This record gives sequence, C-alpha cells and structure tokens, in this order.
Amino acid sequence: MSELTVGSVARLAGVTVRTLHHYDEIGLVVPSGRTDSGYRTYGSGEVERLQEVLFYRELGFSLETIREIVGRPGYHREAALLQQREMLEEKADRLLGMVDAIDRAMLAQRTGVRMSSEDMLEVFGDFDPKEYEQEAKERWGDTDAYKQSAQRTAGYTKADWETIKAEVDDIYARLVDLMAAGTPADDPAATAIAEEHRAHISNWFYDCSPAIHAGLGQMYVADVRFKENIDKSGAGLAEYLAAAIAANSA
Repeated sequence: MSELTVGSVARLAGVTVRTLHHYDEIGLVVPSGRTDSGYRTYGSGEVERLQEVLFYRELGFSLETIREIVGRPGYHREAALLQQREMLEEKADRLLGMVDAIDRAMLAQRTGVRMSSEDMLEVFGDFDPKEYEQEAKERWGDTDAYKQSAQRTAGYTKADWETIKAEVDDIYARLVDLMAAGTPADDPAATAIAEEHRAHISNWFYDCSPAIHAGLGQMYVADVRFKENIDKSGAGLAEYLAAAIAANSA
C-alpha cells in the first residue's frame, strides 16, 4: 500500500481532516511521514490503527480509554477485532430489540392497549416493580417526584415498559463493557453513561436532579434487592454504577 495523504484517509474513513489532526496530536493515530509540502501521510499500519479506533468509538469508548487499550504491551490486533465484533453484535441485538419495542409501542399507542400485571412480570421477570409500590408510596408518597412518576407511569403500555427495560439493559451492558476494559468509574466514558441513566429517569419517571441521582446510586448498593438485581447484568455492576453516578453528580 502506498502512502496516503491526510485528505485521502479522511475521505476513506468518513472523518474530518481535523479529527485526524487531533488523533495525531494526542498520539492515538500518528502519521508515518510528511509530504514535501508538509501534509501528513499514512501507511497501512496507521490506516489499520485508525480502523480500530473508529470501531472503539462506535462502541462508545472515550479517546483516552482507546489510547490506553491500544497502548497496552499485550495488545493484539486480531484479538481486539474479534472482541469488537462480539461487542458490535451485542449492540446490534440490543438496537434491534429496541426497534421491536418501539414498533410495539406504536401499535399499543394506536390501539390503546395498557399493561397488565402479567405483562409487567413478563417484561421484568422476577423483579416486579409493583412489589415495591406500597413501600415507595410510604417512603416518598408526599414528594413531587413520586407524584410525577405515578402520574406518568399510570398510562404506560407494555411496549412502553419494554422500551424502558431495553434502554436500561443497554446502559448496563455498556457499563459492563467499560468494567471489562478496566475503565475507572470516574472516567468520562463512565460518567457520560451515568448521565444517560439520569436522563432516562427524567424522561420516563420524574425530574431527576444530580442530587437525587446520587441518592439513588447509594440505594442501589445499600439495598440488597436492588444490588442483586443490577448485578445480574454483571458482577460488581451496582457498585460501579453507583460510583459513576457519584462522580457524575459531583
């Protein structure tokens, strides 16, 4: 493969020249040479590295995390590609599941079909939100958050709850991926997902401030029921999520 100019690589990869300049500046994808005019040039090795970086970016990894991964002494391109393929397949499955949930939500909206207790159990399995309804009412019934959540969820269909669960499963899966990669809970990649988690609550249930979110994070660890349920998605996830929430809220 002959050397490619920065403009050619940008067009082939579907990124901007400015992005390639930034990757060079932070030492992530460093060009192999320069033209007589001073333009960056890239060989096959640099193009392969760029491809790996873009795969990781598609999976939601931060640039700092990617640089740490590809810079490890034991890093192996083929093994990394296999792992990326598995992660992309999982992401594709989650997205297809969400598309299916949206289709059913649209159908439920058009037909006015609401969710029964049996449907709730089918969606959430052995973790039934209704089991904690009375307890939640006793603890937070007088709060605006509880009233807002009760008002919103009263009209949710089975498809709505399936969408909610799919979104949470996606958030948990990406946090598990970060844990597997050794990413600290206060890393920007983890705190960004924690912020998505807070936005998810605000979107579906009640206006969740950073302070309220931090309190929820503590409860996820302190209440064994929540901890065990969250940890079903990955051992140690509840504590990792709580730490990411705490860092994000701070």
